[in-house]
Amino acid sequence: MPHRKAPPVKSDAPDMKGPRSRNQDGQLREKRGDTHVKTIEEQYHRDFGVRDDMHLDTLLEREGVDSLNDLLQKKGT
Repeated sequence: MPHRKAPPVKSDAPDMKGPRSRNQDGQLREKRGDTHVKTIEEQYHRDFGVRDDMHLDTLLEREGVDSLNDLLQKKGT
């Protein structure tokens, strides 16, 4: 049985970093909280000044924000 490729996911806005999938209700899926900060720093070419192995959830809590988007805006993209 041949594998079928999923249709490509389009970026919704010029500022979006790569394709992001959506939930069934149309809202963008959130970045997983257990993602290491190093991954975020590499993807967005940023340095948050914390350990590379810190989880995103921990950094968001420490900075007092609810989402990666809020963090990027707070830190000045």
